[in-house]
Amino acid sequence: MELFCKYFLYFIIYSFLGWLMEVIYSFFSLKKFVNRGFLLGPICPIYGYGVLAIILLIGKDTSDALGVFLKAILICSVLEYFTSFFMEKLFKARWWDYSNRKFNINGRICLETMIPFGILGCLVVYLLHPFVVNMVDLLNSTLIIILSIVLFVIYVIDNIISFNVMNKIKKEIKKQAKDNTQFIRTKVLEWLDSNSSLYRHIKNAYPKFTIYDKVIEKLKNGKSI
Repeated sequence: MELFCKYFLYFIIYSFLGWLMEVIYSFFSLKKFVNRGFLLGPICPIYGYGVLAIILLIGKDTSDALGVFLKAILICSVLEYFTSFFMEKLFKARWWDYSNRKFNINGRICLETMIPFGILGCLVVYLLHPFVVNMVDLLNSTLIIILSIVLFVIYVIDNIISFNVMNKIKKEIKKQAKDNTQFIRTKVLEWLDSNSSLYRHIKNAYPKFTIYDKVIEKLKNGKSI
């Protein structure tokens, strides 16, 4: 139980650090604060899952730095690709698109992001994770379990709210049954602006939010999405 709770705390820590990195990048590129990520809270779970995958799959086999670098690229790229794929299938929207970048695969991953994945993976394995493990180990067993349970409940509630928001956005996509992709996207974003901050968060967090092309085809043919 305690070991499971420790790994959940690692997940939350790395999800927060990933969110923080995204926020800092957005601040310097957009000159404003943007609450990045799918969830409402200050975490980006894809980073948490990515780091946990690196930790568990690479394990203690860290003698070969190049091997760690390449494994991190593979693990993170596969995770990013399938996260994009399943979110697209689930919500009928494209969350990020690398189609205009060189050496991309279906616009879901590209060489430009793979290299940073490898570098970050090495930083995690050799520097960050040993530090995080030491910090978590300073907590007593009871506190680790209680903290994990509280954070897990908050995480589940955040997921429920965020998925509910996206389902409503999905319904709005269906309502805007027009032939033009950009028209539908514009109408959805207008709808997001007219609703509460929960909905506007999605638009701000994913400025390149685009409607899934196959949805447009279905709308054109009068089919349900």
